[in-house]
Amino acid sequence: MLSELVITPSPHISSRLTTRRVMLDVIIGLIPAAIAAVYFFRLYAVIVTAACVIASVVTEWICNRIRGREKPFESICDFSAVITGLILAFSLPPAIPWWAAVIGSVFAVGVGKMVFGGLGANIFNPAMIGRAFLMLCFGMMMTTWNVPATMDQNMPQIKTTENYTDARTQATPLGLAKQAIKSGKGSEIVNNQLKDLFYGNVGGSIGETSAIALIIGGIYLLVRKTITYRIPLAVILTTFLIAMFMSWVRPQSNISAWAHICSGGLLIGAFFIATDPVTSPLTTKGQWIFGIGVGALTMLIRLVGGYPEGMMFSVLMMNALTPLIDRFTLIIPIGGRPNV
Repeated sequence: MLSELVITPSPHISSRLTTRRVMLDVIIGLIPAAIAAVYFFRLYAVIVTAACVIASVVTEWICNRIRGREKPFESICDFSAVITGLILAFSLPPAIPWWAAVIGSVFAVGVGKMVFGGLGANIFNPAMIGRAFLMLCFGMMMTTWNVPATMDQNMPQIKTTENYTDARTQATPLGLAKQAIKSGKGSEIVNNQLKDLFYGNVGGSIGETSAIALIIGGIYLLVRKTITYRIPLAVILTTFLIAMFMSWVRPQSNISAWAHICSGGLLIGAFFIATDPVTSPLTTKGQWIFGIGVGALTMLIRLVGGYPEGMMFSVLMMNALTPLIDRFTLIIPIGGRPNV
C-alpha cells in the first residue's frame, strides 16, 4: 500500500526561534547598556529612551492603520518597533530634546521600515536611518555631548524637577582622537582614558559609552544563538588590525586599537546593529564580507573622514551592498551552476 505524499512549500525545517523570541533576546541583551545609561546619564537617558520607544511603537501602529491591516497591534507585539526605539535612543546624545528624539523615531519606523513593507522588507537598518536623518536636520544637537553624572554632580537625578537642558559638555574620546590626527599629537589623552572607556565614564551617546555593558549583552546574544559570531568578530577584528597598524605607524596622532574598540558605537554596532538579520547577508561568506566592510569603512571615516565616528555610515553603506553580497556568495549545490 502506497503512503500518502504530502507536498508543502518551503521552508521545510522548523525552529522554535520565533521573531518575537529573537526580539526579546535583543531587548534582554540591551539591559546592561540601559542600566549603564541610566547610571551615567540619569534623567537624560530615561527621557530620550522613553520618547524613542513610545514614538516608534505609535508610529508603527499608525502605519498599520493607514495600510488597512485588520490587526494593527499584531506587528507591534513582535517588539521590533521597541528594538528600533531602543537602538536609536542609545545612539543619541544624552541632552537631545525629547521632540527631536520623537522626530527621529517617526522617520526611522515610518520611512526606514514601514515604507518598504514592514519588518523583513526594509533595506536599511531603521534606527540608523533615523539617526542619519537627525544628523542632517539637527547637526548641532547631534554633536553636543554631556559629561556623565559621575563627573557632573549637577546633572539631574531621575526624580527631579530641574531644567535638564543645561549641563556641562565635553569632547568625546573619538572627538579628541580626531583632533590628535589633525594636530599630529595628543593621542595619549585618549589612551589614558581606557579604563573609563571600558566602564563608560566618558562623554558620548546614551547607550554607547560602557564597553563592558555592551560586551555582556553581546555575549548573551551569542550564547542564546540569536546572532552568530561572524559579523561581530569581523567588525571588531578588522577595526582592531587597522587601528593597531595606524597606532604603530604614527603613535602620536593615532589612539590605540583598544581605545578604538571601546570608543563610540563600535561595540553596539558590531553586536546589535550590524547583525540585524533583515539588513545583513544570509550566507556565511557574505557575513564575513559584510563585517569586514563595516569595520574597514568605520576606520576609514574615523581616520580620514570629516566625522569622528563612522559606524552609522558604514552600516548603511554595507546595507545597500547586502543584496549584491548575497547574490555573489550563494551556495551552489554539487553539479549546479551559479545563476548570476
